Amino acid sequence: MKLTEIHRVKNITKEEFVKNYLKPQKPVVIENLIGDWPAYDKWSLDYIKEIAGDKEVPLYDDRPVTHEDGFNQAHAKMKMADYIDLLKREPTNYRIFLYNIMKEVPSLKKDFKFPKIGLRLIKQIPMVFFGGENSKVFMHHDIDWANILHFHFHGKKQCILFPPDQTENLYKVPHSLITREDIDFDHPDYEKFPVLKKAEGFICELNHGETLYMPEGYWHYMKYVTPGFSMSLRALPRKPGHLLQAVYNVFIMRHFDNLMRRRKGQAWIDEKNERAIAETHKKHGLAV
Repeated sequence: MKLTEIHRVKNITKEEFVKNYLKPQKPVVIENLIGDWPAYDKWSLDYIKEIAGDKEVPLYDDRPVTHEDGFNQAHAKMKMADYIDLLKREPTNYRIFLYNIMKEVPSLKKDFKFPKIGLRLIKQIPMVFFGGENSKVFMHHDIDWANILHFHFHGKKQCILFPPDQTENLYKVPHSLITREDIDFDHPDYEKFPVLKKAEGFICELNHGETLYMPEGYWHYMKYVTPGFSMSLRALPRKPGHLLQAVYNVFIMRHFDNLMRRRKGQAWIDEKNERAIAETHKKHGLAV
């Protein structure tokens, strides 16, 4: 794979962001976008434990998808205080994924602002994500093809991104939002997945208080270098074709996949994984 470091800026104006990143759909790390947020100084694992420790949170690990899994169905639950203690004590695969903590702890809304950066951010759904040392979020793209501002807190996080035009090189699983789950994007097996050699993407490491802009429909793989957490704000896709794809994902693809899981069980999951390799290799003229 060819991975280019994501461009970094310390500060940026609305005009610069729209011209250089939003319109051309290029990712960027903005180092000081949220320096004036109370969250910049306040948000840490200890602070979240103090203010939300009694909340029961959904947890996800890196087990392969099975036919029994519902869409974004949690693998376990735990009190936030116990989970943060676990993160600080030892490495764990358990992550918090797409959790609307503001609904549970409304006072946190006072700690951040919606950046006036040229995106029409959806104000109802700020989501948070937590992970332990070396825990990973499999390569995927979001169902709504949103433009995403991803703010990181407490520690370091590695992000690998691929634009939508690289989909044919990533072994996408049909009727899903993921690539083959057995691909290790830190150390790809090019003998099993030779087309990955053609993939061209981006990489960065986020530190506390830094913001990553992910353009609409971008594939992303996240690894927590140290325990930490992030928050995302999102805006609907600007391109009509991407908006139509989002509508298809939400109202057709997701329900069709759930129907096939009920009808065919694990055979449907296995079939999709096999097709991910067969269809990718066929597109590139490789033996299936």
